[in-house]
Amino acid sequence: MDMKTNHASPVLTDPAPMNKSRLGMHSSLLPYSQPGAAFSSSLYLAIPRKKPGKLDDVLSNGWLDAMKSSSPPRKKFLKEINDVPSGDTDVPYYSWLVKYPSALKSFEQITAVAKNKKIAVFLDYDGTLTPIVDDPDRAIMSNAMRSAVRNVAKYFPTAIISGRSCDKVYELVGLTELYYAGSHGMDIMGPVRNSASGDHPNCIKSTDQQGKEVNLFQPASEFTSMIDEVFRTLVESSKDIKGAKVENHKFCASVHYRNVDEKSWPTIAQCVHDVLKDYPRLRLTHGRKVLEVRPEIDWNKGKAVEFLLESLGLSNSDNVLPIFIGDDRTDEDAFKVLRQGNLGYGILVSPVPKESNASYSLRDPSEVLEFLKSLGRWKKLSSL
Repeated sequence: MDMKTNHASPVLTDPAPMNKSRLGMHSSLLPYSQPGAAFSSSLYLAIPRKKPGKLDDVLSNGWLDAMKSSSPPRKKFLKEINDVPSGDTDVPYYSWLVKYPSALKSFEQITAVAKNKKIAVFLDYDGTLTPIVDDPDRAIMSNAMRSAVRNVAKYFPTAIISGRSCDKVYELVGLTELYYAGSHGMDIMGPVRNSASGDHPNCIKSTDQQGKEVNLFQPASEFTSMIDEVFRTLVESSKDIKGAKVENHKFCASVHYRNVDEKSWPTIAQCVHDVLKDYPRLRLTHGRKVLEVRPEIDWNKGKAVEFLLESLGLSNSDNVLPIFIGDDRTDEDAFKVLRQGNLGYGILVSPVPKESNASYSLRDPSEVLEFLKSLGRWKKLSSL
């Protein structure tokens, strides 16, 4: 099949951190009374199909700007973490908290809504259950976090939805009682249940690493060989870029530039550009210091949440409260699904103000840990 094309590929970026001029005081602490966050159409950038090998491709089409906006310099990011919140004079952060209240300080409000409802918990991995680190292989979840997630899973259906491969995130978390969804929801593994989702043509029965029967749902299964090919090409073309790391997540390929000198960012962007231009069925998205090549299909973390709720028999019910906790731009699809129709709560993990479809916020994984522990304690006490 001839995969070449003259059409442009969409590029998605992380919401830019909010500055003082874009922040305003919100009139209510009720999350659902606030309008959903709108994302500028400027976040969707076209990739001109020029001759490969010219750095002006990524300089002129906005790729480099997108990389910088979604990946603030490390020194600046660390300063923001240390400065927020710094005290009563930090008006932008506290104004932002009015719009996205702390899930810890709003815990009683959340549990008041959750009372007599069936809660389902969805969690991102990197930046949520573990801090973002320079080497993705060293993003190891603490024993305390694992214990908190295990305890939550005792009371509520719980799923990890990550950009990593399903097998990798399963290996990192190591809890058999959870659902797992890798590749941003394109590779779902969960317990076998009787539901309409189990009859989906892309849903098959399989066994996990412990021999337990599971359901696998892979809506992008036809792209496996294409992603493998792109992965091998990216590894070869980026091998001379110091600090670059390419990962194959089965249904998407990630090019990490966290350890790449900023002067070489145009080079690594051009490298990805030159590979992607030959694959019109693939698209590029920006994450936190990562470029991700994904299939051009109508599937994301929001769709994964809907699928899992259906598979659990929890869809189309007023008696269900889904909660999704995540830190990345890809989590916004899940936040949006929960906000629409007031289905549940999205909780953004961020130490700095930025626009989001979430209803609440937490600063970092340490606050995620406290929230999960509080959720487990609340359910235990309410069951007495």
